[in-house]
Amino acid sequence: MAKQTFTTGQVLTAAQMTSLQQTAMGGGSTTAKTASYVLVAADAGTVVQMNSASATTITVNTALFAAGDTVQIQNVGAGVCTVTAGTATVSTSAVLALKQYDAGSLYFNSTSAALFFAADAADNTSPLTTKGDLYGFSTLNARIPIGTNNQVLTADSAEALGLKWATPASAASGLTFITGATFTSAASVSFPASTFSATYLAYKVIFAVSGGTIDAVLSARFRTSGTDNSSASYYGRFFGEQPNGTDVSVGGGGTTSQACGIIEYTNNAPFFVFDVSNPFASLRTDFAGSAVFCVAATGSSAFGSMAGFFNSTTSFDSMSFNLASGSMSGYYKVYGYQNS
Repeated sequence: MAKQTFTTGQVLTAAQMTSLQQTAMGGGSTTAKTASYVLVAADAGTVVQMNSASATTITVNTALFAAGDTVQIQNVGAGVCTVTAGTATVSTSAVLALKQYDAGSLYFNSTSAALFFAADAADNTSPLTTKGDLYGFSTLNARIPIGTNNQVLTADSAEALGLKWATPASAASGLTFITGATFTSAASVSFPASTFSATYLAYKVIFAVSGGTIDAVLSARFRTSGTDNSSASYYGRFFGEQPNGTDVSVGGGGTTSQACGIIEYTNNAPFFVFDVSNPFASLRTDFAGSAVFCVAATGSSAFGSMAGFFNSTTSFDSMSFNLASGSMSGYYKVYGYQNS
């Protein structure tokens, strides 16, 4: 039943009381529509329900409704029903296109202006589509799509949602791998040119021998542009001790290379870990570290510390390890110490 006007002393019928009760409970009598429809004055206080498989409109015109009148709009059909301003104005913070099972209320502020309050079930569905998606706060898009494996959520003001998935920055370990290789049956092993550069002031070197010629003297030299420096400027010594308590001392000063140790087969083969300071700079190059190797005279292992320097302001970009005779197998690794 449409909105009615009553007079003083009028006795209301049962139908009128039923209509008042329906209106008080948020609705009135329902009129079903199957095609586009233009609201009429009699629709005040009622429910207009659209049921169409095709797109339809419900048009709102002026001078039909009084301020305070309401019309409930429902769409139960599969076709989208759009609340359309005819000669009246219709304002909303939601949408005026109602999908199936959407609904809303037209409230008239005046005879020519209405507000549409939507109960937009279909338009309030979650924007998330994939496992791991997140909600974001934005008028553009409320979905933050899941990233790829091992990415982390990162704040980024340039993004519409202020967040994005990104690959995390590598942790600063203080060491940067520069080069490394294995070698087999080699008499000499040289690091690639430009292993040392202006990028780093100091380097860590690992040189390990897994097998080779028994009792062959191993020495090291610094290199520039692919050539060993064999000037008598190497100073250094290894100080160690054998398991039987015998002290060991290998090395010397003013030689053409730095003696590092004596090669023995697999179990007693030498293993060196040492730092090199300022090899690329035109300064004295220093080195210090530790080693384990086999003593030729006794055939037993020795372990201890090694240190030395190249006593000239020469710039080096690499270094080599050389056997006096025979061959060796193993690997090397070179790392640069980060400057800050």
